[in-house]
Amino acid sequence: MNEHPTRISDASTNADALLDQAKRLHLAETLVDVSRTVAALDTLDEILASLVSMTAAVLRAERATLFLNDTMTNELYSRSMTDQGPREIRMLNDKGIAGKVLRTGQGLVVNDAYAHPDFNAEVDETTGYGTRQILCAPIRTGRGELIGVAQVLNRLDGQFGDDDLQLLEAMTTQAALALTSSQRDERSRAQAAREMEFVDLVADITSEIDLDALLLRVMAEATAMLDAERSTLFLHDSAASELVARVAEGKGVDEIRFPDSVGIAGTVFTSGETINIPHAYADLRFNPAFDTQTGFFTRSILCVPLVNKAGDTIGATQALNKRGGPFTAEDEQRLRAFTAQVAIALENAKLFDDVQRVKNYNNAVLESMTNGVITLDNDGQIVTCNAAGAEILGYAEDSIIGRSIRDLFDQNPGILALVEDVMATNESASLMDVDLHTGSDDTGATVSVNVTGVPLRIEANDEGTILLLENISNEKRIRSTMARYMDPALADRLVRGGEDILGGTSAVATLLFSDIRGFTTLTERLGPQATVSMLNEYFTLMVDCIQHEGGMLDKFIGDAIMAAFGLPEPADDDADRAVRTAIAMIRSLNGWNSIRVADGKPPVGMGIGLNTDDVVAGNIGSPKRMDFTMIGDGVNLAARLESACKQYDAHILISDLTHRELKGVYRTREVDRVIVKGKTEPVAIHEVLDYHTDETFPNLMDVVIDFRDGVGTYRRGAWDAAIASFQRCLRAHPADALSATYVQRCEHLRASPPEHWDGIWIMTTK
Repeated sequence: MNEHPTRISDASTNADALLDQAKRLHLAETLVDVSRTVAALDTLDEILASLVSMTAAVLRAERATLFLNDTMTNELYSRSMTDQGPREIRMLNDKGIAGKVLRTGQGLVVNDAYAHPDFNAEVDETTGYGTRQILCAPIRTGRGELIGVAQVLNRLDGQFGDDDLQLLEAMTTQAALALTSSQRDERSRAQAAREMEFVDLVADITSEIDLDALLLRVMAEATAMLDAERSTLFLHDSAASELVARVAEGKGVDEIRFPDSVGIAGTVFTSGETINIPHAYADLRFNPAFDTQTGFFTRSILCVPLVNKAGDTIGATQALNKRGGPFTAEDEQRLRAFTAQVAIALENAKLFDDVQRVKNYNNAVLESMTNGVITLDNDGQIVTCNAAGAEILGYAEDSIIGRSIRDLFDQNPGILALVEDVMATNESASLMDVDLHTGSDDTGATVSVNVTGVPLRIEANDEGTILLLENISNEKRIRSTMARYMDPALADRLVRGGEDILGGTSAVATLLFSDIRGFTTLTERLGPQATVSMLNEYFTLMVDCIQHEGGMLDKFIGDAIMAAFGLPEPADDDADRAVRTAIAMIRSLNGWNSIRVADGKPPVGMGIGLNTDDVVAGNIGSPKRMDFTMIGDGVNLAARLESACKQYDAHILISDLTHRELKGVYRTREVDRVIVKGKTEPVAIHEVLDYHTDETFPNLMDVVIDFRDGVGTYRRGAWDAAIASFQRCLRAHPADALSATYVQRCEHLRASPPEHWDGIWIMTTK
């Protein structure tokens, strides 16, 4: 009775065993087919296509896809062939069913896609495909490393099961080695191709010497190399402390400038560190103002420093908006390598550009000069001649080049003798107010010229002679003569307006007086020749500072200088220009003194006084000898303030009248309220401190604040409180002689209090 059920059970067991055996046989055959197929293929695209086809056929599915993981971009990608060639599909590796399988490393069987929470329906909406079922398995190497996922869609009959998942996992594991190897080979080939392209690109770029063309080329190549939307190369302008970018605008090239510490590029330049920002608007260092101005939308930024071969940062290269995602570490490496090579080309191009600029500048200077400039070789042949020289000589430019100087000046023996003398002695020589016969025949004109011959030396070699011709006929003669005795601006005005302007006029001006400290002692130490040489150097520096700000040099009074701002023509910022001049004079003096001390020469000290007031300006003297100058109380006060610099151990003192006229912001302190000699009304005086550095005057603003407090209590007669404030100044800056002077003054006043104290100091010396 029990034998029949037993036979049924045995039969069922045998059937299961046979089925299992068949499954294993099928699996083995499938894996062998996989191995055989991928072994015969060379490229990653071929392997992916074959595996996709085999997977779909074995699992009886409508569609299959193999996604490989790109660790550089955190994306899953697959490839397929289309009529237009290979097509790559990419998506973030943390999205959808495939993303979940990659994250967890666990395969999924989904027989109702739209019911699964991780399913991304946007893909169907984009492609028009209808996904019902999904079988997704991780792709692992033999070491268990996850390199991607395999995904099968819509079984043709029935539903996917666990057996299907096991089969898919076995197939992908079998193919993983070939996939990994093909990936590696592909990356190696791509890297080699990129390196060859990079070498060719660098070689091509470094051959470019035109700076504008090179900059535009570099930006275009960087954009293409990084697959970015835009690239910009910033070069540092050390003179202006700015970063400069040149961009194509229409048919030309325009410049964009901004301070070298501003924005992402400024941060990279100052720090020397690469910045890679995947989301620009989430980074506080990003300035969206440029987007607002241009209408461009910045998503991602990669910016690297531009470093030359000496290790100096000379700029920054910036790429914006990489297509397909943020910039990668590989992008950083490629851009750094690219800019390292480009830096050499840039410096070469910049050097060429600088040389070309200098050449063009020199040519422009020569051609714009009203004086003739002629160069001669050692045989006396004319090598170059500017337009003014040809005009003075009465010849066409092209007819002068190559001619002998002896032929050209055969009617001017004095000039010819000067040229021959310079050639023979290699020393400069001049002739003043010479009659030059121009043209090639007796009908030529005669002009009055000043002639100077100078040896032409290049790298210590005598290469010929430079001949300078100054036409001083008519207005030029007048201007040249007058400019030697008065301010050039005044001379020009006199030439334009004639003698009628030589009367006296009343005007508001800022007067500047300067004087060398201890000049008598200095002259005794130097001797006559060295004193004259020192004064010439000193006056040259000081006059350059005055003329740079548009001041009028009135006269030299021994070692003193008198200048005015607001004459002969007033300006809105005369007081500011005067103060800036005084600051520049002290700074120039300090630089000059450093050179003198290094040469074993004594340093030179100087005091400067400034005052703004009504003055009378005009010609003063006799009909035979006149002098254009300024007179008035305002002039006298400026001179008194210059003298007071000694008493207050200051370099620049300005009156309250000048201080109130200032439009700019300067570091000053009110020194005192004084009654100068010869006056009855007090005037406030201020010390200008802007020429100081942190080394020459540490804790400057702290001292200014404490000094102000000290002066306030001093004027109230609170001697102890005033002394305490001035002592705080000395602790902050022990070398502040003015604070030390006030400590002594307060101690004296405390010991002998005045009967009527108003805080005003009476000066007894000029």
